[in-house]
Amino acid sequence: MTYQPTYNSRDPRYKDPYGAVPAGTVVRLTLRPPRAEGFSHAHLTARFESRDNEVRTFPMCWEGFELNQDIFTARLDTAGYVGLVWYSFRLERLDGRKQDLGPYQLTVYDGAGSVPAWFGEGVTYQIFPDRFCRSRIPDPAGMVGGRTVHQSWEESPEWRPDQRGEVRNRDFFGGDLRGILEKLDYLRELGVDTLYLNPIFEAAENHRYGTADYHRVDPMLGTNEDFTHLCDEAHRRGMRVVLDGVFNHTGYVSRYFNGDGFYPDVGASQSWDSPYRPWFNFIQWPKKYESWWGIYSLPAVNESNPDYRDFIFGGADSVVRRWLRAGADGWRLDVADELPDDFVHGIHQAARETKPDAVVIGEVWEDGSTKIAYGVRRKHILGGHCDGLMNYPLRNAILAFFTGGGAEHFVDTMETIRENYPAFAFYGAMNSLGTHDTPRILTLLGAGGEYRDQSKEWRSTFRLSPRQRRRGKDLLRAASLLLFCFPGSPTIYYGDEAGMEGFEDPFNRQTYPWGHEDRELMDWYRALGAARKRYVALRRGSIRYLCGRGPLLAFVRQEGEEQLLCIFNASENPQAMFLEGERQPRPVLGRAGVEGAENGFSVTVPPQSGVLMELK
Repeated sequence: MTYQPTYNSRDPRYKDPYGAVPAGTVVRLTLRPPRAEGFSHAHLTARFESRDNEVRTFPMCWEGFELNQDIFTARLDTAGYVGLVWYSFRLERLDGRKQDLGPYQLTVYDGAGSVPAWFGEGVTYQIFPDRFCRSRIPDPAGMVGGRTVHQSWEESPEWRPDQRGEVRNRDFFGGDLRGILEKLDYLRELGVDTLYLNPIFEAAENHRYGTADYHRVDPMLGTNEDFTHLCDEAHRRGMRVVLDGVFNHTGYVSRYFNGDGFYPDVGASQSWDSPYRPWFNFIQWPKKYESWWGIYSLPAVNESNPDYRDFIFGGADSVVRRWLRAGADGWRLDVADELPDDFVHGIHQAARETKPDAVVIGEVWEDGSTKIAYGVRRKHILGGHCDGLMNYPLRNAILAFFTGGGAEHFVDTMETIRENYPAFAFYGAMNSLGTHDTPRILTLLGAGGEYRDQSKEWRSTFRLSPRQRRRGKDLLRAASLLLFCFPGSPTIYYGDEAGMEGFEDPFNRQTYPWGHEDRELMDWYRALGAARKRYVALRRGSIRYLCGRGPLLAFVRQEGEEQLLCIFNASENPQAMFLEGERQPRPVLGRAGVEGAENGFSVTVPPQSGVLMELK
């Protein structure tokens, strides 16, 4: 006899509806203990975390039995509540024996507003602007920060500390907006729907995360008009543009802090009477102040300051509104979990008021439904804050699966996310294998790790051997197929499709290898983009797992009559699975052997590979 659990929150027979629910939903909860256990009473206890941890206990009604299991039910009303509910059960026998189950998480979100679907359905391409493409070699004279420019596009970024022991990130390659404009047709051929640009505003460092002027495109990138032109041309091709919003800190070298006196304005570090001084948290003015992770060049702002809030999102000409009017279609919020919830809500409200279909994506590295920062449970995906998050849990699960972890871990991790997230956040996630904050995915898969035990000098010159590169490419083909088959927006970090290598920053931020691309990978990524556009089931279909055991992972994406079978083999040996039913699987991407069998088909997937198949 098949084992039947007493409770399974992912099975609608036990919890209906599935997963997160909008406020006002009545959730039906059911226990099914074995009759042989003799339980006569059951209670449900719910703790409403956002309601000062109010605890309520309800008796569960016995409704009979089925398949040798008693059935106890209760209904949990979420009217007037938004936040997490932690619920648990107690079963009791007449002899006094008790059994406790839980606690379990129920996410209750504000479902009053609608969330634009375009981001999660499309393919995103992340560009680190200084390193993607340059239209000319710029002259840094007169620009903020005392910059140098690499004359050769193929040189390596500076990584060694200067004479003061600092890595200042003042070496630029000169990638610019016109360079991006020149490559829009290339990106469109790749199947890209959304450009996500790392910071473009004036800043002293090449990464531009220490903003110097929120109202001005960095002059090395071009002009404000160049940005609007880029957006216009992207829109003409059916593409959208998402900007990086860095609102937790500014630059030490900035119009606001003005630590080096570059700007004519009187900055916070120059005068106690500066209008910008209340923006920052000085411990001992002017030299001692709070900064992001203790990095002096990134002074932290006081997000509760009314003037700063008005400047970023509240005012009619605020930063959030101004750049949406200039052509942007959304914001990705840097270190979103370090921004107060009401600050994020203000950004979201301003974005929607300015452009109703604008999106706000948050940088969060963990499960965004349970994230606690500075002792506060964040409201990232409870509605009216972030429309989606960067899906690092998916990246970690994919890497673990293809580097020896079992498919069981992948399924459990991703089903936890699906259960905890509102559908808009699950389908609106920014899914990536690599970003500007992680080593290049090809290097990780080919080398088998980050090699942190080696010196930075060693990592700076490391290149995959031919054998490592072949292994890395095989695994990247499989991992990227999984990325493109999964709900959410598959996001390509610039150059991954061209076979770029490199460990951590700045080795993962080298220049795009124009003219030296890996053609085999380029063709593969084009095919991925084409499949994502062709099949509506990949863009917004349901997901149902068929297998999650050891090295074999399989699921079906379905929208209406369209069904797609996605199978992945992480082992070094072929793996076979039986597919029950009359629908014959036909390979679309990747390879697999298909043989007819009684009541179905046998599908064999080659080692360390994946396959996308139509079910006809």
